[in-house]
Parts: sequence; C-alpha cells; structure tokens
Amino acid sequence: MHIRNFSIIAHIDHGKSTLADRLLQATHAVTDREAKEQLLDSMDLERERGITIKASAVTVMHQHNGETYMLNFIDTPGHVDFGYEVSRALKACEGALLIVDAAQGVEAQTVVNTYLAVGQDVEIIPVLNKIDLPAARPEEIADEVEQVLGLPAEDCLCVSAKTGVGIPELLSAICERCPAPRPPECKELRALIFDAVYDDYRGVLIYARVFDGTLKVGDKIRFMALGRTFQVTDLLKYTPKPTRVKSAGAGETVTVVAAIKTLGDVRVGDTITHDLHPAATPLDGYEPPRQMVFCDFYPATSEGGKGADFEEMRDAIDRLALNDSSFTYAPVHSEALGFGFRCGFLGLLHMDIVQERLEREGGIEIVQTAPTVSYEVKIRGKGGGFEDIEVHNPGDLPDPSAIVEIREPICRLEIMLPKHNIGDIMKLVLDRRGTYKSQQYVSDTRELLHFEIPLAELIYDFYDKLKGMTSGYGTMDYEVTGFRADELKKVDILITGEPVPALALIAHKDKAEQRGRLLLKKLVKQIDRHQFEIPLQAAIGGKIIARETIRAFRKDVTAKCYGGDVSRKRKLLEKQKKGKDRMKNIGSVNIPQKAFMAVLETGE
Repeated sequence: MHIRNFSIIAHIDHGKSTLADRLLQATHAVTDREAKEQLLDSMDLERERGITIKASAVTVMHQHNGETYMLNFIDTPGHVDFGYEVSRALKACEGALLIVDAAQGVEAQTVVNTYLAVGQDVEIIPVLNKIDLPAARPEEIADEVEQVLGLPAEDCLCVSAKTGVGIPELLSAICERCPAPRPPECKELRALIFDAVYDDYRGVLIYARVFDGTLKVGDKIRFMALGRTFQVTDLLKYTPKPTRVKSAGAGETVTVVAAIKTLGDVRVGDTITHDLHPAATPLDGYEPPRQMVFCDFYPATSEGGKGADFEEMRDAIDRLALNDSSFTYAPVHSEALGFGFRCGFLGLLHMDIVQERLEREGGIEIVQTAPTVSYEVKIRGKGGGFEDIEVHNPGDLPDPSAIVEIREPICRLEIMLPKHNIGDIMKLVLDRRGTYKSQQYVSDTRELLHFEIPLAELIYDFYDKLKGMTSGYGTMDYEVTGFRADELKKVDILITGEPVPALALIAHKDKAEQRGRLLLKKLVKQIDRHQFEIPLQAAIGGKIIARETIRAFRKDVTAKCYGGDVSRKRKLLEKQKKGKDRMKNIGSVNIPQKAFMAVLETGE
C-alpha cells in the first residue's frame, strides 16, 4: 500500500472545504446521502461564516492503476490569522494542493501560503478551482500563477469542486506527483504532534504524524520535550468517521487517545516516543505562536461585574482554552468594568472568533475593550542600568520619566489590488506611517505592492478601508517582522480630572493630539449628560492637549419668579450653583460600555 500525505492550502474563500468534500465523495469515504457542504467544518461558526477555523485531518483509500493508496490530507484555514495552523499542517505533509480561484486569481494569502510550503520543502500542486463560473479565466490565471509564484502554468490542474469536473484527474495527480513519505531513519518510535483538541469524554485527542517506528494500542509513550508518560488506550483515523485502528506505521497520521486530562500536558510540535525504548533525538518542532493583538474581556452586567458572572466567564474561557491553545489570558481589574481577563490573540479575526465562541458555548455576554498591540519598552532600572519590559496595555506603561524608548511591532504588508486603485492605497498606507518597498506585476489589471507598516496602524480599520477603496477586490496579508523604536506617546483620557486606564492609548507624537481630539468628540456623544458639568481631557504626561465638555442638565429655577426684585433670581441661581459644585465633588460619572469601543473609531 502506498501512502500520500498532503495539505489543502489557499486564500480564504477559494474553495478548499468544498474541494475536500468532493475528494471524500470521489474516494467513496462518504455516500451521496451523507455528503453535505463543509463536511469537515464541525463548528456552527465555521458553517455560518463560510470559513475554516481549525485544520481537519482525514484518511481515505483510493485505487490508482490497480494499486491502493492511503491518502492522508488536512483541510487548513485560509485567513491570515490562522497561518500558524497552516504551517503546522505542512510540517506533517510531503505535498500541498495550492487552490487558486479561476475567477479571482492569485491573492495575497495565496502568495504567503506558497512561501510557507516552499519553506517546508513541500511539493506544490497548483489547482485552478471554480472553472464552472462564467467569469472564470483559467488560462490567464495559470499565467498569473507562473508569473507571481514561479509554478509552471502547464502544471496547473483545472477543476470545479462544485460540479466535480476534474476531480478524478486531481486524485491521479496526487498519487503520481506527491512524494511518498521518507524512509524511517531509526527503529525507535518518533511521531510529531501537529494538533490537539479536547474531548469531554476522552480527554485530549492528539493528532500525530508517525515518521519512524510503529505506534500501537497499549504502548506506554513519552513526550520528549515535557517528559510526561501516558498509556495509549485507543488509536483513531477519521475517514471522516472516527475509525479504530490497532497500530500506525511510518508515514501515517493518527489520532492518539491516552486519557490525557488537560492541554497543558501536551505541547504541539513535541515528539512522541516509547517510554521503554526512547529515540535518541526528537523531531524538529514548531515555534510557539506569538500573540499580536490584545484586548480585555469583561462580563456584561449592569452592576459592573459581580463575582458570580466573573466565575462563569472564567469557566467558559478555561473550557475554550482546552480546544484553542493559541490564545492567552490573565485576570485583570478595571475601576469602570470590574473583574475580567486580558487576552492575547493571533489577529483580529482570531479575537472575533474567540469572543463569539465564548458567548455561544459559554452562554455569557461579553464587553470587549479596544484591541491593542504588544510593545517593548526600555526603562531605567533601579541600579542605574536599563531593562526591557513587554507592555500589552497602554494603561500599564510605566512613568514617562523612566521610559528610554518604546518599540512597536512592524509588519511586512503585501496588498494585491486592481491597478487603478494604486494611488488611493499608496496614500492610505503612507498616511498610516507605512513605507513603500516594492511593486510586482501580476497581470494586465492587477499589481502586488509590498510595504512596511506598524501593526498598530493595521488593527483598527485598515482592512475595511482597503476593501472600500478597491470595491472589495483588494486583499492583504501581513507578517510581524520585528520591533522598531519610534516617537510614541501615551495619551491619557481624564474624566472629571481622573484618568481612565481603559481609555488610554499609545500614538505617534505627530498624531497624538489628533487621535486625542477625535476620541474626546466620540466620548461626548457616548457618555450621557449628568446633573453636573463633565470635563473630558486628553493629556500626554502632565500636559493637556485637548478638551471637550459635556454640559449639565439645567433646571430653570427662576421659572417661578414672575416679578419682584432681580436679587431673588440671583439668590436662586447662586444656590443652584453651589448645589452643582457639591454634586460634582461627590457624584460619579457613569461611563457606558459602548464608550470603551470609541477608541476603535478614531481613525480618519
């Protein structure tokens, strides 16, 4: 029996999951009656949004030229935020199907996924999908693939995942062009963990690719990095139904059940070996994911977050973390919103998905503060030297007098767009402190632009503006390449003279005043009027750079005076003024939860 391991990679919405459905049907892994759209997307959220969030590994059998082939394939996410899932999947494979929409052509994420596959030394099979569409241009798109990605146009396979056209030819190409797994390098067991999920009944399920040796039910295994040992109670293959197997040899992918209680006992990228006869060296693993976007989650309650609601939220986050180890969380407290959690995410979509899953699966309502990025801050130490600290929240910045420099994350940004929009997009990027790097010809109508830009300028509304300016045809991909020092300032927002840490922001010196003024104007509309006047101020250090005032409600206390001396009116007005001053001293400003999201909308 021959084994072929491959991943399905593409830009978002180019038809990966639909193609996976057709491959399952063509290999008779599912019957026509069992088939449904996005069969491998198990979450309701994936089906509703039409996107893949978690990679799914499947094993099917296929007959080619009278011989049996075991096809192990992984359907991966397409969005930039889940690029880590793609890199892990490619590590477990020898081949990759690169799906390109025959109507839309090569997109930004297509380029990035190709680089990922080339970096892993994976054989790439380019596939032009959706050739049944009236707008399909397979010949032109094949030339684009050759021009931009360097893959020969004649190697492109034309298929329609929707109608099934070209699927038999694709299966033949997988069997013939995908390399077979490398021969075992040692007799001892070595299997790479490329994913893990939590099951309420079985504990942690480990997705592993066996490179050397054989893994059997009943084996006592050891994780080489963590040093923990477990007994294998079951081995499963998803075909796509869970199917029990007794063993898995070199080249196969398998799901390991070993009564593992928490995801903390497993590290993705670790090597599984036998406890009694361990391998001498582990397999190459993965870099741990680095969270780039941070925000606070608080339970949405009118009382500001009581203990019971916080405990419910803690339970919901703990459960979700068992199935998604790529986000981090730590308890925080805010004077305005009570107790909550500061969470770190791979990107904005990842943040959005986690929030929605918490609300659905945990049955809780969440207030989310504006997202921020991670900063590296160089400060003066107590002994006279310097030290570096990492700051995820503007409110956590140390005293300005102690700060030597603030370094912000810088991204490599690639934008694929129609040629007639180049001027508008250039201006958009340069206004966001971006730096032009290069330009690449894609076709007669499209270009690929390369920039460097601070991540903080991307996370607000950059993607929305890009889509709006290009009528939806522009696509982007970004990767954090490092940190760079700049003239960054912390802008504090003061309400009745008291700073509100949840509203603080970090901005470039040239834009700090503008961002502060815009935010105050938003807050004036969001915060309700009170019985007393509320001054709103933006400050850098001790210097006030902007001010707005929310006028007080005013009762006409002189309405009952319909004559007499003017001193009567003056006396009543003076009494009212004293009452207002007393109320201002003892009264508190009620800041609605929507006001904390105003920080998001301070873009031009």
